[in-house]
Amino acid sequence: MSKFEELGDDHWMSTHETPVNNKAIIISDSEKITKISHHFQKIMEIMGLDLNDDSLKGTPNRVAKMYINEVFSGLDSKNLPKMSLFPNNYQYDGMLVEKDIEVYSTCEHHFVPIIGKAHVAYIAGDNIIGLSKINRIVQFYAKRPQVQERLTIQILNKLKEVLKTEDVACIIEAKHLCVNMRGVRDTKSATITAKYSGNFNKDSFKQEFLSHVNLESNFDI
Repeated sequence: MSKFEELGDDHWMSTHETPVNNKAIIISDSEKITKISHHFQKIMEIMGLDLNDDSLKGTPNRVAKMYINEVFSGLDSKNLPKMSLFPNNYQYDGMLVEKDIEVYSTCEHHFVPIIGKAHVAYIAGDNIIGLSKINRIVQFYAKRPQVQERLTIQILNKLKEVLKTEDVACIIEAKHLCVNMRGVRDTKSATITAKYSGNFNKDSFKQEFLSHVNLESNFDI
């Protein structure tokens, strides 16, 4: 087994940033769809599928459009949501928690779904962020080929950048279909990743956050 196969099965990451080829930036979305459709058709033909069938002949183009416009749209920086900050007029200085944010991502090792939920928190300062923007940040980074560890870090780092605070936390609980439907075929297990910054590294803040998201306070993450 090559080291690349070993890394894939261990679900590890090589960098905190999504590995991208900058040459793709100059290619338009329509050209990407055309190229992906062409190559996906070849894959289907190699597997022995008859592209003359009414049900299959449109599949390459459907897959290409889905990749560019939906499930991998987070690869294009133009789709990063615009951030809206509001003055903290109420001078709320407590913890703000957005829990159970739906996560639909794609394993970068086998290109099958990662399905779960994210819990995000920050300590309010001079400004607060619109609640929907937290969900959109999660969705933007999820819509890439991912590993869960990287996704957790990217969400946390973007919120730190936008809110201009270190006091941010992110937990993701997810099932990986590359584990559920292939290989070990374990349908019961789930993966939890957590990243804490600033005051969330203190036990009191960490335990409060965990209690809000209904994770046991003694859960070792």
